[in-house]
Amino acid sequence: MHYRSIADARTLSGTRLILTAGVPGPWGEAAKAIFRQRKVAYTPIAQELGGSNDEQVAWLGIRNAPVAVHDEERPRSGWAEILFLAERLGSGPSLIPADAAERALMMGLAHELAGENGLGWSRRLTIVSGPIEEGPSSPAYGFARFFGDNYGYHAGVGRAAAQRCVDILTMLSQQLATQQAAGKRYLVGEALSAADIYWATFAMLIDPLPHEICPMSDDIRAMYGSSPAAIKAAASPALLAHRDFICETVVGLPFEF
Repeated sequence: MHYRSIADARTLSGTRLILTAGVPGPWGEAAKAIFRQRKVAYTPIAQELGGSNDEQVAWLGIRNAPVAVHDEERPRSGWAEILFLAERLGSGPSLIPADAAERALMMGLAHELAGENGLGWSRRLTIVSGPIEEGPSSPAYGFARFFGDNYGYHAGVGRAAAQRCVDILTMLSQQLATQQAAGKRYLVGEALSAADIYWATFAMLIDPLPHEICPMSDDIRAMYGSSPAAIKAAASPALLAHRDFICETVVGLPFEF
């Protein structure tokens, strides 16, 4: 991707999407895929993984990514805020079901994937818990401490976070099985929704796709691919096949970071 700088972003109009350059972050990849599906043109803006990102903080008061900024509107950094912005600015089929019950189910599934204490949040806690508990002698201690502080790490949290991942993946597997038994292709209702996109992008934290279609550094791949056996087993073959289908038809392959 051709990234612009934060300094550039401050002078631009239109929609800008701040992303962690060179890193396959599931929240950022979901935002990109949602903008793509909704046909929202945007300028990608680079920030640094684990960096101070002082220019971004001075501009927006937000250190993390992704962050969507449209014209002079307030910045959107939460998954739901970014989704609703894409819905407002974009065109074509909505990623939010019109039926109230289906909409509530879809938003609940999306939160279980991308929200606080969801799959992404909990999986990151399982990744950092080992190096933090090992202490400063671990080569990954500094990186793990940074993310642990952001995701509410405390002693013993790794086991609870792992069970949370298992519970969410088991639920998603069951939801897809119910849909497929009814002759339906997607996680909710009859059509593609944001929940399908969040699953496809967050699945990289459970079972990364091959390097040729999802390139990442050896260190990141080792972290993403380190899921305990129980977590991997909770994602059914059908759920992983659904990940492949959505990545191929909606997200776009290969991933570009």
